[in-house]
Amino acid sequence: MKFEIFKSEKNGKFYFNLKAGNGQVILSSQGYANKAGAKNGIASVQTNGNNLDNYETKVASNGKHHFNLLSANKKIIGSSQMYASKDSMNKGIKAVVNASEKDKIVDLTLS
Repeated sequence: MKFEIFKSEKNGKFYFNLKAGNGQVILSSQGYANKAGAKNGIASVQTNGNNLDNYETKVASNGKHHFNLLSANKKIIGSSQMYASKDSMNKGIKAVVNASEKDKIVDLTLS
């Protein structure tokens, strides 16, 4: 797995995605004013992601499942993609739980 930091051309904010080995996005962040904020967001995933109490699971109006990872103060750190089933959503949560400081951080703003 890897974290990718990028800057939006639309609003100039920095974001990160946590991607699985197959390139699929597991978790996407909110927008940050600067790159340091995005890096702090990644550190927050690594700190808060291993506690299952920090996950808020939801079902969208179309029946698809998704989740938010929350910080200790219950603010959203990142949101998942939509999953067809609860089981596949739970696999996404497990992937975030397994995210660690060893995961590579790729800064796409440098290219």
